[in-house]
Amino acid sequence: MNVLKFGGTSVGSPERIKGVAELITSDKQRKIVVLSAMSGTTNTLVEIADYYRKRNLESANSVINRLRNLYMQHMQELYTDDNLREETKQVIDDIFTFLHSFSAKDWDETYEKAILAQGELMSTNMMRNYLREKGIKVQLISAFDYMRIDENGEPMLRPISEYWKPLLKDDKDTQIYLTQGFICLNPAGEIDNLQRGGSDYTACLIGAALKLKEIQIWTDIDGMHNNDPRFVENTRPVRQLNFEEAAELAYFGAKILHPTCIQPARYAGVPVRLLNTMQPEAPGTLINNEMQEGNIKAIAAKDNITAIKIVSSRMLLATGFLRKIFEIFEQYKTSIDMVTTSEVGVSLSIDNTSRLDPILEALRECGTVEVDNDMCIICVVGDLKSYNTGFEAMATDALSQIPIRMISYGGSNHNISFLIKKEYKEQALKSLSQKIFPTA
Repeated sequence: MNVLKFGGTSVGSPERIKGVAELITSDKQRKIVVLSAMSGTTNTLVEIADYYRKRNLESANSVINRLRNLYMQHMQELYTDDNLREETKQVIDDIFTFLHSFSAKDWDETYEKAILAQGELMSTNMMRNYLREKGIKVQLISAFDYMRIDENGEPMLRPISEYWKPLLKDDKDTQIYLTQGFICLNPAGEIDNLQRGGSDYTACLIGAALKLKEIQIWTDIDGMHNNDPRFVENTRPVRQLNFEEAAELAYFGAKILHPTCIQPARYAGVPVRLLNTMQPEAPGTLINNEMQEGNIKAIAAKDNITAIKIVSSRMLLATGFLRKIFEIFEQYKTSIDMVTTSEVGVSLSIDNTSRLDPILEALRECGTVEVDNDMCIICVVGDLKSYNTGFEAMATDALSQIPIRMISYGGSNHNISFLIKKEYKEQALKSLSQKIFPTA
């Protein structure tokens, strides 16, 4: 059995819902299908919650009515069976009545997550009844019945296993199990969400907990590409990635996946396949624990980077200098992307500048501080173990005409990273492609 996840664009219209339904029923194999909210819905729900937070009830209800009218139009186009259309309308109407109910409540921050959860509830109910119209044996499973996070916001695998295993064992008739991505319950029993990776995370957690054959992430592009197609022509999908390679690419700019969402699959040894809903015949990208030795797989770029250089007040690095530097970033809950050290100082980069001012103030107690904004990390990913000679020279040679602020290599066997000014990003991506993938 496989678990298949479809994102918002994949179910973004009645036509696309029909396409996904055809795709998941093209064979007789049983499947667990995870759906996101229809594209645009979550952003609208965020807008509604913000109006409620500001006690702008008129605007909140106006946006709710506009969204309701859109869904009523979708249902008119989606169903031919009047009874199923009316049944679905009743479910959707109940959800919009729930959204309107916050007009009578004093705002509480816990309400926002309850509001955001309604998009997934609507998309799965619409898909369930469309499959019923097509004669498919389908069962809608509420994510609230099995998806839990602990006190630290981390998902728990045991409730997933304990709920799904008996269900799958005892029920042999259902062909499609539908469930919601992204949403869950917290230890207080309140509606919450998985945050990192959203619906992708849900699918990977289910696949890992049940040790399924494969986790399929269906989006609107045919897998991870070997460079950014927005800046480089003739990029091509990477057919296979090691989990570590995929995580590096996701962290450093490949938006198709969140870097942490595939970790449960990696630990469980369940392969993840990235596929294109618009081109279901394309092979996509397979992510597993295998390593293809001696290959560079892809190039990625991460924007909005700030570089910070701290030079020690003393001639040589004093004992505890690095520890003090990292403690400052830990204190302000700010992650570091790259770090390099020298005899008298340390350079590092961050992508979250929300606490930059107090960080800089604390760092100035340690030494002289310099800051560079509008930076970009260019990351080359593949089998970059130290005994594989030539790859580092190839990458640096490709960037010989570009000023490089930092180079990070050796912290991972899978990447070498370059920090450059954002203005050189496109030039760097193109130069690396020409050097590393000359036939692309």
